[in-house]
Formats: sequence, C-alpha cells, structure tokens
Amino acid sequence: MKSLLLYSLLAATAPVALAQAPFEDARVNQNTLLQAQQKASAAYRDLRQAEFEAKQAEQDFRQADADYKAAQKRADELKRPADAAKKNLDAAKAKEAAARKSYNAAVNAASSTK
Repeated sequence: MKSLLLYSLLAATAPVALAQAPFEDARVNQNTLLQAQQKASAAYRDLRQAEFEAKQAEQDFRQADADYKAAQKRADELKRPADAAKKNLDAAKAKEAAARKSYNAAVNAASSTK
C-alpha cells in the first residue's frame, strides 16, 4: 500500500516537474533574448556616437586644413616683399661697405700726405 501511494505520488508530481522545464526554458530564452537585444541596442548607440564623432573630426580636419592653406598662401604672399626688402638691405649694406672703404682710403691718403 505504501509503495502504491508512493508510486501514485511520484506519478502525479513527475508531469508537473516536466511541465515546468519548458516554461523555465522559455523564461531563460526570453531573458537571454532580452539581454542580447540590450547589448545590440548599446552597440548601436556606440556606433551612432562613433559616427557622429568621426563626422565632427572630419569637419574639424577640413577646417584646420583650409585655415592652414590660407595661412600658407598669406605667408607666400608676404615672403615676396620680405625677400625684396632683404635684397634691398643687402644692397644697402654692400653700398655702405664700399662707401666706408672709400672713406677709409681717403682718410688714409690724407693722413699720409701730412
């Protein structure tokens, strides 16, 4: 009698335990799916942020490159007058050196005739 009672009790609880397994598997699968969706959502936000930052960096680079080229062009334009002024300075110094040499020669000639 005891074994019949035990058998009937096991027979009654076994289907319940087996029935819960698919429900728990479904809950685990749903949680796994939810976690995967959250990870995908976070990865998508990261992707969008990286795209935005790349676009900003490209705009910054283009602006800096344009500024550099404009400054280089302005420097090239200023170099011509600077080169001309340097050439005039060198010519003036050469003329001064020649005049000083002539003056010193004239002073020496006047001194030696005394």
